[in-house]
Order: sequence, then structure tokens, then C-alpha cells
Amino acid sequence: MSRRQLLALVALTLMWGLNWPMMKFSLREMTPLYFRALTMTGGAIFLYAWYRARGLRMLPQGSEWRSVISIGAPNMLGWHTVSILGVKELASGRAAILGFTMPIWTVLIGVLFLGERLTRRVALAAAAAAGAITLLISHEVMALSGRPLGIVWMEVAAVCWAIGTLMMRRAVLTLPVETLTVWMMILTSACLWLIAGLSEPWPAWHFSAAMWASLAYGALINYGFAQTMWASLARNLPPSTSAMSIMAIPLIGILSATFIVGEWPHWEDFVAMAFVMMAIGAVLLPPRSKGKPA
Repeated sequence: MSRRQLLALVALTLMWGLNWPMMKFSLREMTPLYFRALTMTGGAIFLYAWYRARGLRMLPQGSEWRSVISIGAPNMLGWHTVSILGVKELASGRAAILGFTMPIWTVLIGVLFLGERLTRRVALAAAAAAGAITLLISHEVMALSGRPLGIVWMEVAAVCWAIGTLMMRRAVLTLPVETLTVWMMILTSACLWLIAGLSEPWPAWHFSAAMWASLAYGALINYGFAQTMWASLARNLPPSTSAMSIMAIPLIGILSATFIVGEWPHWEDFVAMAFVMMAIGAVLLPPRSKGKPA
């Protein structure tokens, strides 16, 4: 990995890690689904203009629309809709920990429904993830202000993301991945505006300056620059490097939440974080190669 790729990966990990408490901050002044609709719409417009300026084909054709809709339903609509409901109910760092159980769910779904082999590493990952979830559920139930429903939202979101990831891996795509991503975001945004309009009051739009800055962060950084950086890095980075970035994002979310929204993590959060990092490492990091005998 070159120095430029390393710096880009560090920046990307920071962007997505900071986004969790930034989302929680935004929900102080805006309802969750309108927040998602607004920031995703802004990000989709940014990405469409960015990729079109670089000469990519930006309009799906014929059966390509089927891929956009089928992959986008769990991967974009399911994950982004349900996860923001979880963020509203939970501390942002805790929501990040639970959301990033996605790689474990990806492997378990593959074993249970797609005939993939159950290995000891997969079993270890499942046990570690279950330990993390149990620990956080127990704390939420015991806390006077606990919201155990938020844990359910985040795990449903993680399963949606896992299903979308599996579908993406198995899809035979004839359109650029960047185009697929943009149109999944456009269609998801349209659905979010509709769902929000039916279930939430129309925003007053009288936001503080910090809130407008948070919305700009969500649209331009989380859905904009970070997506372009990931599209570039994902083609060239080995899975183990991507795994390390995925493991670091929830940790950054926990640590930065103290400064952004005043959330102080409990010991359960750090233990659960260790469990989840162990689980992600078990399913994503390649096994250590054995040296040849002399």
C-alpha cells in the first residue's frame, strides 16, 4: 500500500467514524428519516456530478435497472433507513458497534443459506458477536433510560447490509459500480422522502449553524467524498487492509462521541468493541500462512 493510499484510508476511516456522533448530533434538531433523505439526496447529487464530469456512463439501461433496485433495496434502503432509527434510540458509539457486526452476519448468512463452509473462525466470530450483543442488551435493559429496541433496529440494519453485500458479490454487473451506487442512492432518497412525509412532521428548517454544518458533513463528506475515496481504494486494497479500517470505524465513533455529543462510554462498550473487532478479524483477516519446512 502506497503512502497516498494509507493517508486516504486513514482519512476515510476518520470520516466514517466521526459520522456516527455527527448523525446523533443532527437528530437533536431534525427527525431521523428527513435527516437521511436530505443528506442522501445531497450526496447523490454530488456523486452524480462528480462521476459524470469524469466521463462515466451515468444512466442504467434495460435490465440494469433490475440490479439497481434489487441490490439497493437491502443494501441502501434497508441499511440507511433502519440504522438511523437505531442511532436515534442508542448512544452513537454503541450503534456503530452493533452496525458493524455486518461482516459477521454476511458470513453466517452464507453458511446458513448459501452452502458456505462453517469453519472454526466463523464459529468464533459468531460467538464473539453474540457476546457483544448480549453485553449491550443487558446494559440497555438495566439502564433507566435504556432503549433495547435500538439494538433490534441496528441488528436488523446490519442484516440488511449483509444481504446487500452478498447480493453485490454475486451480481453480474454491466454498469459501473459508481453508477450503481449513485442510482441506489437516488431511488433510496426518493423512498425516504415519501416515508418521512407519511410518518414524520415537516421540518421547520430553523436550524442552528452547527446543525447546518452537520447536515453538510452528512451530505458532502459521508455520502460524497468518502464514497469516492472508497470506490477508488476498494479496487486496489487487499481484504485484510479493508478489514482493519472496518474494525477502526466503531472505535472512532465511540471516542469522538464524547467530544461531539457528550456521550461517555461505559466499560460494556469497550468490551463489546473488543468482541466485535475479534469477530470481524476472524471472518475478514486472512489466515497466517505457514512457512515451508527447511
